[in-house]
Amino acid sequence: MRTVFVLFDSLNRAALGAYGGDAIATPNFDRFAAKSMTFDQHYTGSLPCMPARRDLHTGRLNFMHRSWGPLEAFDNSFADLLRDKGVYSHLITDHVHYFEDGGSGFHTRFDSWEFIRGQEYDPWVPMVAPPLEKFAAEFSEKHYPLDRSSKRFQHMVNREVMQEEADFPGPKCFAAGFDFLERNRTADDWLLMLECFDPHEPFHAPERFRNAFPTDYEGGALDWPFYARVTESPEEMAEIRANYAALVAMCDAYFGRLLDYFDEHDMWKDTALVVSTDHGFLLSEHGWWGKCRMPYYEEVSHIPLMIHDPRHPGAAGTRCNAVTQTPDIMPTLLGLHDVALPAEVRAHDLGPLLASPGEKLREAAIFGIFGGPVGVADGEHVLYHYPPDWRAPGLKEYTLAPQHMTGPFNTEELRTAKIVPGFDFTKGVPLLAIDALPDAKRVPMNDGLGFDDAETRLYDLRADPAQTAPVDKPEVHARLLEHVVAEFRRHDTPQEVYRWYGLEQMHTA
Repeated sequence: MRTVFVLFDSLNRAALGAYGGDAIATPNFDRFAAKSMTFDQHYTGSLPCMPARRDLHTGRLNFMHRSWGPLEAFDNSFADLLRDKGVYSHLITDHVHYFEDGGSGFHTRFDSWEFIRGQEYDPWVPMVAPPLEKFAAEFSEKHYPLDRSSKRFQHMVNREVMQEEADFPGPKCFAAGFDFLERNRTADDWLLMLECFDPHEPFHAPERFRNAFPTDYEGGALDWPFYARVTESPEEMAEIRANYAALVAMCDAYFGRLLDYFDEHDMWKDTALVVSTDHGFLLSEHGWWGKCRMPYYEEVSHIPLMIHDPRHPGAAGTRCNAVTQTPDIMPTLLGLHDVALPAEVRAHDLGPLLASPGEKLREAAIFGIFGGPVGVADGEHVLYHYPPDWRAPGLKEYTLAPQHMTGPFNTEELRTAKIVPGFDFTKGVPLLAIDALPDAKRVPMNDGLGFDDAETRLYDLRADPAQTAPVDKPEVHARLLEHVVAEFRRHDTPQEVYRWYGLEQMHTA
């Protein structure tokens, strides 16, 4: 078996024609839907970027035990397990977070890997004397402060060397992918993970894609919204959304080149192709930009997944309504290569659904951010359950790698550390239990803001798919909380987490 796993970042489900989107033409994603099974009830797990990738590597949720951080030494990784079975894995990525303190251990699990430079605030292009007047003319100060201490400043520098379309990281990722395929296409037993940071912000697309979405906005680049409430003018809102649309259109075009390659070399008969994302992004819906700080609305948590499996040609063009989520990708990739699942895995191989899409794997999916609300969706309703006080003490981070996104835990945090017995996934290894201090540099506290709109809400997705008004359905509310508690138990969740969420009574009942 050969497998190509394409992982985009922040690819909104509603942006794709295959999921009913009509604001952006996505002929190639739609074309792939005709070749694959499209999963209609696919959700995130742990949020955001690196927690999602830990789910993806290990086949289990992790947001109940720690925040954003490295792959732990005891974690299973699908790439390691493939290697043990004699399956070669290669990662191509422009995701800068792998190469920060809080992202270590992921890319090195692969047999080989390639890092494409230049996304977001990647410290790539050195420029001692940047052209400040040029930056002031080309970039809006609303998104790009002329302050060297801002991470966004480095992105302005990086863009100085992105003059042609081929200079952009996304096109470079696909070029590297074609290099891998040219070198290895005729070999067997390999997996290529082609990971594109696009269409994650900043929404910077090549000119030919951007020109397809004209707006009335006049001003500097406005393509990197802060995770905050919408305060922009209609013209500014349209500009930001147009920049995102242009980036989605670019992703679609380059993904189309991959489909052309599959066609040209008749790869559909012997190569699996899996396409998904880690989470979505709010583009002014519900009065917000971004993710993490607000409830995990459908635009953030309900994400696309399409799978072509050559073992199931009859699945082409079909749809599956089973509730699935990000951790399921790990056992699915292993299943494609006939690799047994470790005992610690709590997710499901989706391969059997391609033969029997009516089967049910779980009643509901739960998802969340460490220290934030927990979401739970069953295909009909979704609940965002907040703790009585998200600022309250009581949570601990369980880790052997005390790193936040861009730096280590500080000494105040580390002074609280105690060695404690491990959990059912640590293989007998004890852990450090570190107090989750309210001012720790974890998402989304690392920006000093934290959570907002922190009110438990239940939505009826059948009657109100846009989530315009919460509903009061006590029986549904209670049933969804039972699913939360059941999944917490399956994942050996620390006892204090139940107390913190106000679920201790349900847990001990």
